[in-house]
Amino acid sequence: MEKIKIICVLGPTASGKTGLGISLAKLYNGEIVSADSMQIYKGAHIASAAADKEEMCGIKHHLLEFLPFDTPFTVYDYLEKARAVIADINSRGKLPIIVGGTGLYINALLDGIRLSPETAQSELRSELEAEYDNKGGEYMLSALSKVDPRQAEKLSPNDKRRIVRALEIYKSTGKTKTELDILSKPATGDYDYIALGITASDRENLYNRINARVDMMMEKGLLEEARKAFMLKTDRTNGITQAIGHKEFFPYFEGETTLSEAVENLKRQTRRYAKRQLTWFNKRKDIKWLYFDKCDVLEEAKAILESEGKP
Repeated sequence: MEKIKIICVLGPTASGKTGLGISLAKLYNGEIVSADSMQIYKGAHIASAAADKEEMCGIKHHLLEFLPFDTPFTVYDYLEKARAVIADINSRGKLPIIVGGTGLYINALLDGIRLSPETAQSELRSELEAEYDNKGGEYMLSALSKVDPRQAEKLSPNDKRRIVRALEIYKSTGKTKTELDILSKPATGDYDYIALGITASDRENLYNRINARVDMMMEKGLLEEARKAFMLKTDRTNGITQAIGHKEFFPYFEGETTLSEAVENLKRQTRRYAKRQLTWFNKRKDIKWLYFDKCDVLEEAKAILESEGKP
C-alpha cells in the first residue's frame, strides 16, 4: 500500500513553526495537525501560543484545544487521534502537515511506533514522580539500572522525566523500555514524510525571540489565563498544570514571589525547554534545518520540497 505523504514542521518553541506550517498549507492545499502536548488543552490558548482564527488564514487545524486542562493525555492517545486525522485529511485529497515541538509525539508518529494503552498510566506516573522528588535522582536511576541497565546507562540522575517514564513502562507492562523499543519500532514508518526543522544559527537569537514572546503573552492576558488554571485546579499533577506557561505563576499567586520574578522564571524555563527540544531533535538525522536568522524560511522550505520531489 502506498504511504500517505506528509510534511512535518518541527523545532523549538518560538522558532516560527506555526507561521511556516500555515504558509505551506496555503501553498500545497494542506491542513494542519498539531504535534504540541500543550496546545491540545482548553484554557491555555495564550500560554501554548496556539494560532487564533486570524492567524490560521482559513486553514483547518486539528488536535487543538479539545481537552479539559486537567485531563491526562498519553502518547498512545496522541498517536490514535493523529493517525485517524491524517488518514481523513488524505482521503479528502489534502496534504497533512504536522506542526509542533513535542519530540515524543513527532518521533512516534514519523517512526511508526506502536504502543498499547497500558504503557502509560497517569496514576502510576504521579506516584513515581513523587518518589523521585522524595528520594532523589540517584536512588531512582539505581532502581532503573536493576531492571533496565541499558536504558539507565543513557540517563543522568537529573533526567527525571525519562527515568520516571522508563520505570513506569516496566511497572505497567512487565517489559523494559529497551525491550519495547525493539518490539515497537518497525523497519519503516507509516508515512512518506519530509521533516523541516526551524531554529536559529545563533542560539541567542532564539532566546531573544522567546523573551519577546513571553512579554507579548503577558500583554495578551497570560497572567489571567494562568490565574484561572490556578483557581480551578487543586491537584496540580496532571494535564496543563505541569506544562510551561502557567505553573511558573503559581508561586506568585501563593504570595511566594513577585510578578517580575515569575515572568523572568517563565522566560528562563522556556529557554531551557527550547534547549531540551533541540537536544531531542538533533538526534534525528532526517531533519532538513532552516535557520530563521539566516534565510527566508518559506522560500528555503519550498526549495527543499521541490528538490525532494514533494509534496
